[in-house]
Amino acid sequence: MNPLRELEAHGQSPWLDFIERSLVTGGGLARLIAEDGIKGVTSNPSIFEKAITGGGEYRDAIVDLRGRGLSPRQICETLAIEDVRATADVLRPVYDATARRDGYVSLEVSPHLARDTGGTIEEARRLWRAVARPNLMIKVPGTPEGMPAIETLIAEGLNVNVTLLFSLDSYRAAARAHLAGLERGRGAGADIAGVAGVASFFVSRIDTAVDGWLDRLVAAAPPGDRARLAALRGRAAIANARLAYAIYRECARTPRWQALAGAGAMPQRLLWASTSTKNPAYRDVVYVEELIGPDTVNTLPAATVEAFRDHGVARPTLPGDVPAAQALMRDLAAAGMAFGHITDGLLADGVRLFAHSFDSLLAAVERADPAG
Repeated sequence: MNPLRELEAHGQSPWLDFIERSLVTGGGLARLIAEDGIKGVTSNPSIFEKAITGGGEYRDAIVDLRGRGLSPRQICETLAIEDVRATADVLRPVYDATARRDGYVSLEVSPHLARDTGGTIEEARRLWRAVARPNLMIKVPGTPEGMPAIETLIAEGLNVNVTLLFSLDSYRAAARAHLAGLERGRGAGADIAGVAGVASFFVSRIDTAVDGWLDRLVAAAPPGDRARLAALRGRAAIANARLAYAIYRECARTPRWQALAGAGAMPQRLLWASTSTKNPAYRDVVYVEELIGPDTVNTLPAATVEAFRDHGVARPTLPGDVPAAQALMRDLAAAGMAFGHITDGLLADGVRLFAHSFDSLLAAVERADPAG
């Protein structure tokens, strides 16, 4: 069997971390759904930048919209909304067949609003109305300012994908915001059964940052300590994700969640993001194979989809060895690593990089040449 399709047997939904007009209109996404069991699509400002500026596919549309007097920002948003609507329509049969569990496409609010609660809420509402598809998820960065926005949007019945989660504390905050939003919605008499959410917990970027720190530590360590420290490389990301999954399972057992589940609420599933392998020394599907388990999503870049289809091994690996994950984090702390400092830096970097991609896209649209 196709290993991608086997993920479903273990309770995991594979989503595609890529969006492009030709993939949707040319039937590529439909084939991925039919043949590989892809059940959703995620996007971010970097993905849209690569899609829209990566070739001539959007050139005529950009020139036409610019001729109508639209600003670069309005042009980019118009193109993104068109692509997201078309993607949502292709995914709609999945949404219906899974009783609204899967079949979503995500669209992110401007990364420049990551520290603006009110601005995030208003833009999320506007994008929700503009796309006008029930299988849309609005992506909201998991900053402290994003958490009240997440609660409000969930309470209003919007589906929310909380993105850029790196630390266990930020994941706990996202889970609390989702629960509080459901409770507010239920208290207001809303039907909460159709409100979906995922918490996008980033993986490979953790290892990139921790391994860089370890490399510097190993280089400065006495010879007798180097092997012990080097053995910690490439392990933090999966350990961190397994500890997040343990929190998810603990939350699922609480009376607070059970009361919401009894009212028909769907869980806020953990979504493993940043699952492409950055270090060529590691197995190219390691962040898929080691994080397979019930009530999870793994959003895969196109290259990782192909790699896992070719040689991935689908087997249940969650929750994994939680005591071992805890021990690893203690070993890293004993070596002097301030993990919270690393995850805070990754969040700041993620917001900055997405904002840079957003601004680069606007600049590219502004200078688009109708002659190519």
